[in-house]
Amino acid sequence: MIRLAEDLELLRGFPPYAVNVYLMGGVLVDAGTRFATGRILRQLRGRKIEAHVLTHAHPDHQGASRAVCETFGVPLWCGEADADAAETEGLIMARMPPHWLSRTVGPRWTGPAHPVSRRLREGDDVGGFTVLETPGHTAGHISFWRERDRVLVLGDVVANLHIYLGVAMLREPERVFSLDPAENRRSARRIAALEPRLIAFGHGPPLRDPRRFARFVERFAD
Repeated sequence: MIRLAEDLELLRGFPPYAVNVYLMGGVLVDAGTRFATGRILRQLRGRKIEAHVLTHAHPDHQGASRAVCETFGVPLWCGEADADAAETEGLIMARMPPHWLSRTVGPRWTGPAHPVSRRLREGDDVGGFTVLETPGHTAGHISFWRERDRVLVLGDVVANLHIYLGVAMLREPERVFSLDPAENRRSARRIAALEPRLIAFGHGPPLRDPRRFARFVERFAD
């Protein structure tokens, strides 16, 4: 694992930074696609895992969730408005915008559903971070913020990767995967106003440049 900050580590993946999974204060954040199960379980071997949380219920973040929860005997947590999708077979795909690309890769990446033990809301504490409700990409998307050192685990509100080219660059999430792009932009503006010193993305390498992030968000502000 790669240490990013106190109580925040990034699990290694291939290609690097393509689909990120984090260990945040003993809580596993996201779980890649179902094909990531092996590499996630290997890296967590010998580590103390207290819970598993999703930034949002999408195929590339939920894929290994059941395996993680069953292997380590930990509960699954999720944003309140995404919890039904995480624990109901077929609902993740049913809630995604209709597009041939998502319909092609989504069913291959999605893992089996698993009961959600805790439906998270704004202000809840997870692994020493505060839950921020950041809807748009999905209805129940959440991010995690630690004020004392201004560390943000963002999820997919913004990516730091061009998913088709594999190049690190700030981008909005692809519209073919986003439920409400306008709402997502409002969430991005809220996040930028916090001036995070470290941003850990769902896709792409971490960023330690709040001004660059703010300038990017200003470009698409309504």
